[in-house]
Amino acid sequence: PEAEERICRRLGLEPAPIASQVISRDRHAHFLSVLALIAAAMEKIALEVRHLQRTEVREVEEPFSSGQKGSSAMPHKRNPVTCEQICGLARVVRANVQAAFENIALWHERDISHSSVERVILPDSTILTDYLLAKTTWLVRGMRVYPERMKRNLEASRGLVFSGQLLLDLAAAGMLREQAYRIVQTHAMQSWEQESDFRAAIEADPAIRNVLSSEQLEQTFSLDRQLRNVEKIYERVFSITTTSVE
Repeated sequence: PEAEERICRRLGLEPAPIASQVISRDRHAHFLSVLALIAAAMEKIALEVRHLQRTEVREVEEPFSSGQKGSSAMPHKRNPVTCEQICGLARVVRANVQAAFENIALWHERDISHSSVERVILPDSTILTDYLLAKTTWLVRGMRVYPERMKRNLEASRGLVFSGQLLLDLAAAGMLREQAYRIVQTHAMQSWEQESDFRAAIEADPAIRNVLSSEQLEQTFSLDRQLRNVEKIYERVFSITTTSVE
């Protein structure tokens, strides 16, 4: 034990509390699980960009350089190839966790069936996670964002995006929630099917005007109201990440 402690100390390590011929593989499974969670976080970012880069949405795009090919069949397209790559490789990191858990149970806690597996999953998962971090950093730093397109997409709903806020405001003003839901849903379905203006229908409904004033409806259909806590959310997130890094 003395030699073990001395060698581990020189390497900046701590000796395992107990070990047989091999060290328990629980820690390896935990390590690979952490890598899988990191990869999954990057996959979430990439997947969202892929959705937002669709031609009919086009609110966000991954970086696209001059002369780069987007689609071999349709020259106008900008396929999110890097985001697709991130999503695909994250699956590999995640799949390797299963193999790591299979390695935990060994014959009499001393066979080496885990060794051949770890020679693949440990280097693959660590290298892939490093690569995914680099690619996701590149993606976030160079991402193209189109606020005006976001605004147009919201406006395309003809006010339907505010149906939830209207329901809450009616209930807060004293209307029974079930009654409010039926009224809002009726107007929403009519607007959806007839492609008519949702707000105009709401403002013309006496049942709603008896509960909410013009000023209150102005607040109900206000985008600024929905964004009022954005800065606070960013402050909270960045304070957490800054503290974690420190």
